[in-house]
Amino acid sequence: MDAVGLIASLALGLSFVVAGASKLAAGPAWPEQAAGLGAPTWTVPIVPWFELIVGALLIAQVGRRPAAVVAGLLLVAFTVLIVSTLRQGRRPPCACFGAWSAKPIGPGHVARNTLLLCLAILAAL
Repeated sequence: MDAVGLIASLALGLSFVVAGASKLAAGPAWPEQAAGLGAPTWTVPIVPWFELIVGALLIAQVGRRPAAVVAGLLLVAFTVLIVSTLRQGRRPPCACFGAWSAKPIGPGHVARNTLLLCLAILAAL
């Protein structure tokens, strides 16, 4: 089971690092996309850095279980935001992976986050 947790934490960590780095690389487009998605304004400047830190901890296997729990909580928050926005009938561009994710949000984003949440659970076990 530890090998499964290791692989899950590495995959999840890589996903978080890519997400954080791509948000930073998007420059001013990321805050605009995040606002369009309905993200609380105060979270926008810290989310990419938080993702980078959590992802790096998961990749380095430093505090893997607590980092996986934090990643899982972030994924739940992100998913709630996406579902809430979809229920309002809005489909703004996903700001999840910066410029790589300009596609409007939809059920696929919820499915992706559910898969990542499963990885977080496996990494935390």
